[in-house]
Amino acid sequence: MVSFAWLDWFWLVVFIVLMIVCGVLFYRLGKRSLADFFLAGRGLPWWLPAASVYATHSATDTPMWVSGVIYKYGLRGIWYTFFSAWCAISAFASTRIFRRSLAYTQAEWQTLRFSGLGAELLRGWIAGWQVFMNMFVLGWVGMAMGKLCHYLFNWPEWIGLMLFSSLCAIYVLAAGYWGVVMADFQQGVVAFSVIVIVSIWGIVAAGGPQQIMAKIHSLGESWRLNPLAFSGWTSGDFPLVWFLTMLVIAVIGGFGMGTSIDWYPEAQRIQSARTVRDASYSIWAGSALIVARNSLWAVAVLAFFSLYPRIQDTAQYEMAWYRLGFEFLPVGLVGFFFAAVVAIHISTISTHLNLGASYATRDLYQHYFRPQATDKELVWVGRVTTLILLLGSFLYGLMMKEITQWLIFALWIMTAGIWLPSILQVVWWRFNAWGYLASWMANLGLSWLVVWVLPEFRVIPSLPDYLQFWIMMVLGALIYLPITFLTRPEDMNRLVKYYVMSRPLGWWKPVREEAIKRGLIKPERDLIVGGQP
Repeated sequence: MVSFAWLDWFWLVVFIVLMIVCGVLFYRLGKRSLADFFLAGRGLPWWLPAASVYATHSATDTPMWVSGVIYKYGLRGIWYTFFSAWCAISAFASTRIFRRSLAYTQAEWQTLRFSGLGAELLRGWIAGWQVFMNMFVLGWVGMAMGKLCHYLFNWPEWIGLMLFSSLCAIYVLAAGYWGVVMADFQQGVVAFSVIVIVSIWGIVAAGGPQQIMAKIHSLGESWRLNPLAFSGWTSGDFPLVWFLTMLVIAVIGGFGMGTSIDWYPEAQRIQSARTVRDASYSIWAGSALIVARNSLWAVAVLAFFSLYPRIQDTAQYEMAWYRLGFEFLPVGLVGFFFAAVVAIHISTISTHLNLGASYATRDLYQHYFRPQATDKELVWVGRVTTLILLLGSFLYGLMMKEITQWLIFALWIMTAGIWLPSILQVVWWRFNAWGYLASWMANLGLSWLVVWVLPEFRVIPSLPDYLQFWIMMVLGALIYLPITFLTRPEDMNRLVKYYVMSRPLGWWKPVREEAIKRGLIKPERDLIVGGQP
C-alpha cells in the first residue's frame, strides 16, 4: 500500500473536478448534431487530434506492458512498441485517403469503397466487431486500473474498475467527442509532463545514466543496453526474423486501413480534423509523442532494473515504472503522479466509450433501423449506447481473469489473416467486398486451427507468433484471392466516385482512366475538375 497525505488527495480531487467540468462545458456543442457528438463537427486544428492520439494510447496498462518488455528484454524490447511506425506512414498515405472519403467510421467507409450486398455485410460485420472490441478494451483497461488501485490502496479490484470509468462517462455522456478531445488535451499535457518528471526522477534515484550502465555491466547484463542484441536468426527469445516481421507489419501496414486495432480510434481523429493536412499532421505528431514517451519509459525501466535486478515474477516487474513514482517521489508529488495516472486511464476510457457508441449509432441503428432519424434522436441514441458500453465493460473486466487468454487471441486475429487484405482494399481496385469478407471468415477459422487446434492434437508443433502470422497470411491468401477473381469487380460507377473523392494510392489505372474518360479528372495533372488534388 501507498500512504497518501492530504496534499496528495488534494491534487487528485482537483484534477478529477477540472476534468469533468472541462468536458461538461462542451455540452451545448456536443448536442448540436451527430457530427458534433462523434466528430466535433470536423473542425479541429491538427494539434487537438494529435494530443488525443497521444493521450488515448497512454492507457493504465501501457506502462505495465512497456515495463514488462523492457525489463525482460532490455532496450531491444523497445521494438515491441514499434507498431506505432505505421502511423508515420499512414499520415501521408491512408490518413489522407480516409479523410477525403468523409466517412464517419471505418465501417461506413466499406460502403463507399465497395458496393452491393457485400458492402452492406461488411459494414454490419465491422460495426458489430467494433462494438465488441471497444467494450473489451474498456474492460481490459478498467481492470488494469482495478489492479493498480488494489496495489496502492488495497481496494477490491471492482472499485478501481468501476469508479474512474464512471466518472469519465459523465462528460462523455454530456458532450460526446467534444468532451473527449478537449479533456484529452488537458490529460495529455498532464500525463506527458508527469511521465518526464517520474522517468527523470527514477533515473536520478538510480544514480544517473553512468551509474545505471555501470551497474548493468557489473551484473553481466551488458546486452540489455543494445537495442539490436538479437538472439539469432530464428532461435532464442528475440530472433531477428521476429524483428523483420514487426518491421513489415508496421511499415507496410501504414498503407492500409484496419491493419492494426489502433487504426479505428485514429480514424475518428482523422475525420475530426478540419482539413486533410490537419489530419495528416495530427497522426504524425501524435505518433511522434508516443515514440518519445516510450523512449523515456525504456530508460526509466533500465534504471529500475539497476536498482532491483533479476525479478522473476512478471506481475512484479511490470510495475517497474509505477514503482519508481510511488516509491521515490516526495509527499505531495505522489498524489499529482496518481492524478496523471488517472488522466492516462480516462483518456483511453473516454475514447472507446465514444468510439464504440459511434459504430452502434451511425452504422447499426441509423443505417439499418432508422435511416430517417433526426440528429437529436441520434445524439440520444449515442448517449444510451455509451452507457451500455460502460456497463458491458464492467462485465468484461470482472471476467478478465478467466478469459484473458481467449481475448488476447481475439486481438491477435486483428493483425494476422486480415492484415494484407486491409492493405489491398486501399491500394488495389480489383479487390472486392467478397474477397475482404472471405479474408475475415477464413482468418477466424485458420487462426483457431494454427494457434490452438492443430498444436493441441500434435499435428503441428506450437509455433512462435511471427510464424503464426506468416502462415495465416499465406493460407488466407489461398482462399480470398481466388474468391476475389471468381466474383465480379465492384461496380465501376461506385469505384469512379470513390476514386475521384478519395484519390487512393496504388493500382487504380482502369478506374483512373474511366474517370478521365468521363471528364472528372484532368489527365495531364491528375487533378479533380474544378477542385484540388
